[in-house]
Amino acid sequence: MSGAEVAHRLARRLRTLSENFSATEAPAPDLQARDLRFLPPFIAPAPAELTRAADRILAGRYSFFDLEDCELGDPPQWNRDPLTRKAAATRRATHIDYRDEREVGNIKYLWEPNRHLHLPTLAQAHALTGDPRYSQAIQAQIDSWIEQCPVGRGPNWVSPLELGIRLINWSLTWQLLGGMRARLFVDSEGEAFRDRWLASVYQQTRMIAGNLSRYSSANNHLIGEAAGVYIAASTWPLWPQMGAWGERCRAVLEEECVRQNAPDGGNREQAFAYQTFVLDFLLLAGLAGRARGENFSPVYWRRIELMIDFLASLTDVAGRLPMVGDADDGQVVKLAAEPGFSAHGSLIATGAVLFNRADLAAKAGSLDGKTATLFGVEAVRRLAQLKIRGRHRFRPRQQFAESGYYLLGTAFDTPDEVRVLVDSGPLGYLSIAAHGHADALSFVLNVGDREILVDPGTYAYHTEPEWRRYFRSTLAHNTVGIDGQDQSVQFGNFMWANHARARCIEFDGGGEVQRFVGEHTGYRRLEDPVVHRRGIQLDTHRQLLEVTDMLFCEGAHDARRSWHFAEDCHVERTANGLRVTSGLAVVQLEALEELHEVQVHRAGTAEQGGWISRRFGVKQPCTTVHWYSRVNGETTLRTRITYTRSRGLGL
Repeated sequence: MSGAEVAHRLARRLRTLSENFSATEAPAPDLQARDLRFLPPFIAPAPAELTRAADRILAGRYSFFDLEDCELGDPPQWNRDPLTRKAAATRRATHIDYRDEREVGNIKYLWEPNRHLHLPTLAQAHALTGDPRYSQAIQAQIDSWIEQCPVGRGPNWVSPLELGIRLINWSLTWQLLGGMRARLFVDSEGEAFRDRWLASVYQQTRMIAGNLSRYSSANNHLIGEAAGVYIAASTWPLWPQMGAWGERCRAVLEEECVRQNAPDGGNREQAFAYQTFVLDFLLLAGLAGRARGENFSPVYWRRIELMIDFLASLTDVAGRLPMVGDADDGQVVKLAAEPGFSAHGSLIATGAVLFNRADLAAKAGSLDGKTATLFGVEAVRRLAQLKIRGRHRFRPRQQFAESGYYLLGTAFDTPDEVRVLVDSGPLGYLSIAAHGHADALSFVLNVGDREILVDPGTYAYHTEPEWRRYFRSTLAHNTVGIDGQDQSVQFGNFMWANHARARCIEFDGGGEVQRFVGEHTGYRRLEDPVVHRRGIQLDTHRQLLEVTDMLFCEGAHDARRSWHFAEDCHVERTANGLRVTSGLAVVQLEALEELHEVQVHRAGTAEQGGWISRRFGVKQPCTTVHWYSRVNGETTLRTRITYTRSRGLGL
């Protein structure tokens, strides 16, 4: 951290220690002012699924990450981690170390129910059925939260981002209930609840506005905090202070939308899951701005469109997005109850409606509950019209030079699709690169609707440090490791030192023969510096992928080529390589030089691999193969990969 950042953090710490937020009463709201509704009249594409989801909540059954049918208590115990059952104290939030599991349990699991993603589900069910049980449950849960989480105290006041997400879900819940005219507020008891709710809205908004992230923390957290404040200020313009806070955060969103997302549409965190996370913040704030008559700039909306186009380009024919960088399954909102909901797929559908894009409509497929909630009957009508117009399938962009991603392939969005996505981007965003992985020059391979070579994912954040290190490491990616070291040096769970610098030297994504060449300098820090240059050539006619790894050095080193296969791949060793089968896909990997050692791992240790994590907190066995070579001076390692798809009934 810079000296200025250290001074800022110290000053902020001293200020928050001296301020007593709990002693500050919220001023009385101007109830004559109009609250804002930016959601259209509610429609439900899957009403049975929606009411089933809402009834599960009424029954006290919740799902968080790997916890299914989890019980929070009645009323929910908001300061208790549902995973470890550890209850955190409600002392001053500034005195709580949320990283200490002994103090708060697993903070990810504690914070997740406190985002109140489930409250809009209850409000949707109320809007659909008019059943007062749903609105009464909302009242009971918000009241219990206010009582158990006094202002400025306990783990739920530690992170301004968490307050921002909660305010966004409160705004959606408020709107779906009917706003100030909701039947829930008609009598004196309802009015008293309304006033308690509004007071908490003011206090949380004030807390965020006074503690916006800065310096190395000004990543997706800053966007989420600003979106929370702006949406709260738009929904409840009932105090003069809200206007000032909202205007300030509107300016932050305009600036950070462009700063944190590259002109090619890639998010600078270098983590695809965070791209969907950030998009929801920007999209919801933009819809609120339009509704209040102060639309965001064309540059803002154009960047959102490019971000959605980025997601569509990198989504395969089966609707999957590679697990590049960190992913914690975090959501800003949860507005769709149908099974199989895809966060990035929903954003592609939203992009089709928002930007009148027939190609995105073709890519998105059917209407989802989230898009329907945000756009109402307009989403149904627009998607139907766009699909009639859309005679051609979506054509992905193949080059994202600013973000550092390059796509080789053929027959996109057909059963014969072949995809090779190469990563030569930065490690991550800002000095700490919090959510990046040491994956320079790694690539993933899809054949047809099958994933063959994969990025294994994330698994954990604050707990199980050995697995946090593994899933971020070079060892866990399809690239070359030198002397058992990472390309970049890990420094804590969310920091890095000595960032590897990667660049693309050559790219040609057209024609039958496509080519990428890139290099990174992460191993120049070694006593005998090493530069890794990787060439990847795809010959679509010969169904051949050639990978050339050039190591520029003077001395002797141990080089490791790692290959991580999807969990449904069957991997067999051959005389000089591997034979991989998955569904109709057959892939052969062949080392063209003698290997010093071959290691095959399935469900190995954190020093070996053999795991994939498709959900936060869950890992399952897959096959990982490491090819070891001893090099001395400038050396070239070559790998030949051939692929076919069987047309028969079996392989």
